[in-house]
Amino acid sequence: MPEAIRQDGARIHYEVHGDGFPVLLLAPGHVSSGIDSWNDTFYNPVRELSQHFKVIAMDQRHAGRSVAPALPFSYEQTVGDQLAVLDAVGAEKAHVVAAEFGCVHAWRLAHDAPERVRSIVAQEPAGRDADNTLGDFFGLFDETIRLVRAAGFDDPETEGLGAVFEAAARDGVFARNPEAGPFAARLHDDEDFRKEMLAFRREKYITLLVRFRDAMFPDGRAHFSVPDQWTGTLPAPLLVLPGDSTRQPRGLAERIAAEAPEAALLAPGFDAPARREETVASIVEFLLKNNPS
Repeated sequence: MPEAIRQDGARIHYEVHGDGFPVLLLAPGHVSSGIDSWNDTFYNPVRELSQHFKVIAMDQRHAGRSVAPALPFSYEQTVGDQLAVLDAVGAEKAHVVAAEFGCVHAWRLAHDAPERVRSIVAQEPAGRDADNTLGDFFGLFDETIRLVRAAGFDDPETEGLGAVFEAAARDGVFARNPEAGPFAARLHDDEDFRKEMLAFRREKYITLLVRFRDAMFPDGRAHFSVPDQWTGTLPAPLLVLPGDSTRQPRGLAERIAAEAPEAALLAPGFDAPARREETVASIVEFLLKNNPS
């Protein structure tokens, strides 16, 4: 199983499919941004794009088969993971195809390492605009905090962490089961990690969650990972597929497309069954057009 090993001990799982110019996939699912998350989108780029490109699919740390220590979230850390994967496959430069919260990672990758990004396809980018609040994102963490506090009164031995472990045993995907917390995948799979987490106790665990949440969703940033004005200097060609939900608002996508120097915006409804083939063809055409000559 190919992995990129990081200095902090994280092991980042990735897969390579097809041949051609590299395309790095950054999946939807916020903390649960893993290869399997693409199965929930209107098309699967692993299958569709590998007919034309070398597709590099990765599980972000804490998702899928990637494992990492229980540390607060950091965009510097996740960009390092992505660059480590590109280095492992020998990709000096790559197109980036991202969806939902994967777009937040794409912005930071292009911000920190613009020389590695050839172009970006941003499907339903996540972020803040006038139609949502920071609470819409913080709410992802509220359920596990409530669970550990409530269970702690009846569970003095583990101070409520046992309830989190039980939630993770039922379903180790945080995006589907937020009670299990952001370390759900490893809690689900790794008994030694569960024992390690017991040492945190309730208040230390909650403090870790709050630091993780606040670093992932910093207040005052519409795009979370980069300053708001940065999109006006985005150095790569961009194709935007607008969202239409609370965390992926259409207005945000339209603003990004209007601000970025070299951007195109698909019309809403791109994911309708009748438009699926047309949309996939537009993505492939955009990427091929931006291949190096």
